[in-house]
Parts: sequence; C-alpha cells; structure tokens
Amino acid sequence: MKKSKYILLLLLCSISILTVFGQSNKVLKLHRKAILADTHNDVISQVVLPGESMEADLTGKAHTDIARMVKGGLDIEMFSIFCDENYGKGTAFAMAIRQMDTLDNIISRNPNILLKATSPADIKAAQKAGKIACMMGVEGGHMIEDRMDYLDSLYNRGARYMTLTWNNSTSWATSAKDETENTIPDIFLKKGFAKADRGLDSFGIAVVKRMEVLGMMVDVSHVGEATFNHVLKIATKPVIASHSSIYAFSPHRRNLKDFQLKAIKKNNGVVFINFDSGFLDSAYTTRMNKYMQNHRIERDSLRNAGLNGGAIMTWLAKTYIEETEATRPPLSLLIDHIDYVVKMIGINHVGFGSDFD
Repeated sequence: MKKSKYILLLLLCSISILTVFGQSNKVLKLHRKAILADTHNDVISQVVLPGESMEADLTGKAHTDIARMVKGGLDIEMFSIFCDENYGKGTAFAMAIRQMDTLDNIISRNPNILLKATSPADIKAAQKAGKIACMMGVEGGHMIEDRMDYLDSLYNRGARYMTLTWNNSTSWATSAKDETENTIPDIFLKKGFAKADRGLDSFGIAVVKRMEVLGMMVDVSHVGEATFNHVLKIATKPVIASHSSIYAFSPHRRNLKDFQLKAIKKNNGVVFINFDSGFLDSAYTTRMNKYMQNHRIERDSLRNAGLNGGAIMTWLAKTYIEETEATRPPLSLLIDHIDYVVKMIGINHVGFGSDFD
C-alpha cells in the first residue's frame, strides 16, 4: 500500500509534463481520483490585493487563478494570510482580517466552484460536491500583535495553522533569518534572554499551547532552530512545516536539516515541500542573477513600458526559451526533495506546500 501511495505521489509531480506531451489518459484519471492538497499559496496578499482578480485569467501575471486550480485538479488549497515586518501593532491584525474578508468574498462569488473549509467535515463536503476546499493559514505570528484574543479571532475566522514567525522575529519567538544573521530584536532580548537562549519565551509557549487547544496547527516554516527545538520539545500534537524544502539539497536557512525531519517524524508531523527554485537548488540564485544581468536592458525597457515583474519574466521566458529552461531547476529535483523525505522519515510525513505567488 505504501508503495502504491509513493508511485501516486510521483505521478502527481509528473502530471504537468505528461499533460504537455499528451500521454496520459490513465495518469490523468489517477490524478483526478486522488485528493490533491497544497498547504501554502500567497495569491491573496501578493496578487489579489494589488488589484488582480482570481476570476480572471492570470496566466503570465501569477501562478494562480480559479480556472487553473480547476484545470490542475486541485482539491484543497490553504491560502496564506500574510503581511511582512512593515506591519505591526495596530496594523498587522487588521491586514490579516482584510485578507480573510477578501477570500470569503471570492468564495461567495464562486459558490459552484469553491467552498470554505474549516474542518474535515467541510473538506469531505467539498469533495462530495466536486468543489475546491478553501482553507486559511496565517503566515507570521506578528499578526496576533502579542494578543491571545487576536489568535482566537483568527481561528474563529477560519485560520487552521499559524506560522509562528515570518522572516521577522516576534517578541516571543525567533525566526530563521534573525537567528542565522544574529539579529534578534531588542524587544526579545530585553526580556532577559541571552542570545544563546533564543526560541520561545513564556508567551510563546502559551501561544503554542493555546493553538493546540483550539485545534490550530503549529507551523515551523520560517522559525529558527532554537524556536523549532523548543516547539518540538513542548508540542503534544503534530506540527507542520507548511512550505519548506530540504537542507541537504539546498542549504537555505528556511530548509529543514536531517535532525529536524527526524524530530517531525517523532512528533507525527508533516513536511510540505516548497516548489520555489531557490529552496530546491543551491546553484539557482547564481544562475538567475546571471540570467537577469544578461537581460537587464530589456527588463528596464519592459518595466518602463508598464509591465510588472511577472509579465516581464513571462516575456523573457517566451523569448529566450532555451536559456530560461537552462536556468530553472528540473522537475526531477523537486521529486528528489520529496523522495529524500520519504526515505528519511516515511511517505506519511510529506506533502506539497507550493509557495505559489
């Protein structure tokens, strides 16, 4: 049974290639029969709020729109509720609520396609009705603004996981960025923590415990190793890494090391592999910097003509097909990351966390 599940997982990863070459009635049938879930998509904050609509064809502008979600056979999408470190007390929670309102409105305008899901029963109802189950995860603990009632409010609005930090540490948990760059914020250090004692403070411990009481998954993507270790020490329920990849392939601070994979297995948690090229391939950034420099004049010209970053990259990709393909990591490398987790901790502990858009 495990072998068949593993084969299915590889088939799902290969579906785009098989579709392009038109091989695949059998594979597509298997793909459609499976329940395909993605645990992290930033389309609301990065595409919709800046003025685009998911109901439109966003090909060339974004990774995600409703038509392509349907065409791709997506069954469950967890939309990221996100704002960066420029939002804090008085603004971060409000931005989270704004994005939740936006997603609720998108769902209400498309009742024949989308269904808001906050429970396993809702997911089953969506599957039975042939709809996409739409869920939410909060990417960054700063959005609760150090208030437990805000955590409860986000849960009540539908959030079913929270990434304890984004790149910015909170006053109660340290991020991977701050830990690796040794830039722990003063607000954390003033509580009496030495830099060697990074991780969760007493409020951070209370946040984790409250999330477990609510039934809100604790997400360790973006947190530093000290916070990760602290969470895994106190967690009594499975944790997730909603959009992380494997450090052994690409030593990015956001990727997971072997000891972290083993800790997640022991906790009965799940790692959801990030599709972003920089997380998959350690040499990608060097190749992409060279690619961008080669086309600097064209990029500037297209930008001056009013095209955004996504449209510019689409134009370059269509114009310089071979060069673009040589810059991208192969799909096989994504499968290698999945395969590594399977071999290290087992098939039941890996999934997809695309980080699209």
